Amino acid sequence: MNTAPERRQTTAMVCGFCSVGCSLDVHLRHGEAVDLSPNRAYPVNRGMACPKGWEALAPLRAPDRATTPLLRDGKGNLAPVDWRRALDAFAGGFKAVQAEHGPDSVAFLSTGQIPTEEMALLGAVAKFGMGMVHGDGNTRQCMATAVVAYKQAFGFDAPPYTYADLEQSDVIVLVGSNLCIAHPVLWERVCANPHRPEIVVIDPRTTETAAAATQHLAPAPKSDLTLLYGLARLLIQRGAVDRGFVDASTSGFDAFAEHVDAFGPERVTAATGVAPEALEHLAATIAGGRRVSFWWTMGVNQSHEGVLVAQAIINLALLTGNIGRPGTGANSVTGQCNAMGSRLFSNTTNLFGGRDFAEADDRAEVAGLLGIDPGRIPDRPSWAYDQIIEGIASGDIRGLWIVATNSAHSWINSSELHDLLGRLDMLVVQDLYPTTETARLADLVLPAGGWGEKEGTFVNSERRLGLVKRVARAPGQALADFAIFKLVAEAWGCADLFDEWSSPEAVFAVLRRLSAGRPCDVTGIDGYRMLDEAGGIQWPFPEGSVAGFGEERRLFEDGRFFHPDGRARFCFGDPRPVREATSRRYPLVLLTGRGSSSQWHTETRTGKSAVLATLHPAGPYVEISPVDADRFGVVAGQEVVVTSARGSMRARAVVTPTVRPGQLFAPMHDPQVNALTFPSFDPSSRQPSYKHCAVAIRPRRHWE
Repeated sequence: MNTAPERRQTTAMVCGFCSVGCSLDVHLRHGEAVDLSPNRAYPVNRGMACPKGWEALAPLRAPDRATTPLLRDGKGNLAPVDWRRALDAFAGGFKAVQAEHGPDSVAFLSTGQIPTEEMALLGAVAKFGMGMVHGDGNTRQCMATAVVAYKQAFGFDAPPYTYADLEQSDVIVLVGSNLCIAHPVLWERVCANPHRPEIVVIDPRTTETAAAATQHLAPAPKSDLTLLYGLARLLIQRGAVDRGFVDASTSGFDAFAEHVDAFGPERVTAATGVAPEALEHLAATIAGGRRVSFWWTMGVNQSHEGVLVAQAIINLALLTGNIGRPGTGANSVTGQCNAMGSRLFSNTTNLFGGRDFAEADDRAEVAGLLGIDPGRIPDRPSWAYDQIIEGIASGDIRGLWIVATNSAHSWINSSELHDLLGRLDMLVVQDLYPTTETARLADLVLPAGGWGEKEGTFVNSERRLGLVKRVARAPGQALADFAIFKLVAEAWGCADLFDEWSSPEAVFAVLRRLSAGRPCDVTGIDGYRMLDEAGGIQWPFPEGSVAGFGEERRLFEDGRFFHPDGRARFCFGDPRPVREATSRRYPLVLLTGRGSSSQWHTETRTGKSAVLATLHPAGPYVEISPVDADRFGVVAGQEVVVTSARGSMRARAVVTPTVRPGQLFAPMHDPQVNALTFPSFDPSSRQPSYKHCAVAIRPRRHWE
């Protein structure tokens, strides 16, 4: 009988679901994860976790994990092969495509769900080694709008805040954010605010967050730009402008003030449906606040004019001087766990560290820092995600490598994408599961390790770098994405370019070097151990900085921004009509969003947890107002059919006053939903507008 004592230990690591970046204490037995609990000391979550965090280990134990490479055989079936055969097929297939159609005919789509070091290695191997120009990530679906808005307003993609601001504000304005569902730990931070803050929600639905707010303004879908301009006009008229700050730290205010002067109460009410009194009350609330913070998420970003809306929010913070001080800021809350890492270091649409592929000096600097020929760096930026998809339709893209994202489910107007993926000469999918909608379409599936089976860093919404650790073995022949990218470089014949990139921590050292002198400078972080001991570290953290445990820092305390003149810019433009208006045939607007704090995106991972399945409704559902239910003959609980010009879905009807007449709401997690959505994109950020399309609803007939 074995009488050796059981070895138990605990290690802390950052959660792999959303961008909040909670720390979880993972409890180990003989070096393998057996359970977890929220870390009580970590400055982000302080002992809290949402349901997804509590169940973070469940996806690793799913019975349908990818355990061996799969290659489509002559009969059209995905059959197991060894890694050598898989890598030969990968390199041979993509090289054949490039030989026939040119080097730009192969592209990749990456993710905000893998560590920064893996993103960086993928972007370097694909662009510097394999000669790809085009590669984007699914961060385009959640954060591209905020990125562009920050760059244009501040001079760099720089969310200025720390989560402590949620507890220090006396007025909190949430635009297009159902915070208590999408980011419940941040809602807990709001609830911990001791100042009895005014909580204002601007959202078409009476969401859970709106129901808990002190003020709820419900504008017509996608009329928020007009509303925010009308609000700015009222603040200017009230004398709420911080002239000292505006004169010293901004440019363009007078032109902005002239622009919003056209947005009087009649125009705003006609466009939004919001009563003038409600907007006046909000203006008085903001004008009377000493520490006002403005927050937004996907309700703003996923819009046909999201950049202008985000900039309108930024303008409110600038004109009132609510930035750079505790409890203030124009603050975008990120979606995926490492979307910030993707934005800075994935090497997709911008060159490492927020540089520009089109700038010769930037290319030369990166080449010098990496010791490579500048000619290996593309001299133009990548196409955005939607443009890569369009490239498949036009025949310009013939090979595609999809890493850790389920595009066939998540992409807007997904039925069209299913067809387009089938036209490719070569589709490679690298994922945890061969059962996703995307993997089932692949010519080659590469089995990858997941969160907890690899190491690296994530960067959360407040710019905090946190550590991910290996606490479990990937099943079968599955490998960490980092190892797969190294094998791909070897199979392609470019491995010598990446000798220094020998491990995730070695890549972190490379990224530190690439960050030097940039707004995102992290040269003062000397390695993973420092991150672990400091409770994460927010960028910037240049060499010579000192980290106190759990330190929280905000940007722009000195009133200086990242434009060459040190000033923030007021950015604005005219509202645009939605791309798909309602009609007699499709009289309702479909809104989409997070359905439950226990679900995550396409449910590729959360769908593996039996516990999480009990915490949200089973099967697809659609919310409809009592007025529209009566109008269209819909009875609560019955099966209905929702149709758009692109497709249809079956769902259970939920009759509720939280949705206004003329609107429906469906959670985004069911694959049917994106068969309906209209492929509209912000012209500046190229982010899809998931939250507005024209639909009809009717009871399902018994013979259907």
